[in-house]
Amino acid sequence: MKPANLIKMANQIGDFFDAMPNREQAVKDVAAHLQRNWEPRMREALHAYVYETGDSELSKIVRDALPLVK
Repeated sequence: MKPANLIKMANQIGDFFDAMPNREQAVKDVAAHLQRNWEPRMREALHAYVYETGDSELSKIVRDALPLVK
């Protein structure tokens, strides 16, 4: 899957959870969603892309959640 698509999908997930009033729980929920619903190769590709290019394309909530995703 193309990195641009992964970034877009991750940010869409982040946008959904960003509306939650409890920021800490929202970050955990983003991480849990990525962990449960994304294939390992998608998670690995996102981690690799962020490692190579940085995380500036990710929304703040996704940047905060990504270290929690295995």
